[in-house]
Amino acid sequence: MKRTSVSSGSPFEPIVGIARAVRIGNIISVSGTAPIGPDGTNFAVGDPVAQVKRCFEISLNAIEELGASINDVIRTRIILTRIEDWEVCAKAHGDIFRNVRPANTIMQVSRFVDPEWLVETELDAVAP
Repeated sequence: MKRTSVSSGSPFEPIVGIARAVRIGNIISVSGTAPIGPDGTNFAVGDPVAQVKRCFEISLNAIEELGASINDVIRTRIILTRIEDWEVCAKAHGDIFRNVRPANTIMQVSRFVDPEWLVETELDAVAP
């Protein structure tokens, strides 16, 4: 099967040796996505809601580059450094995915590579 990948321009992609998203056949997986702004700096420091929205914006742009849309999303993950942010991040997720209703996991980790990141997300889709 053909393998296609896209980059979001994150400075971590070449260092870690990853793509933002990879499509093989009709399956698309998006790497853990951090709240990086369009200018390459940390986005919305201290604001978990803005960060989770930015993470999903990056991920949705990646799957669109690979021929899918929000309606093709089957699983999302919200990874937090402060589990007390789960409700506000879950509501933001609902605002984005209310009509799609993918499978979802919300979990806490001790920290990310950059301590200003409060959120990372992951996303999987099945493209047409």
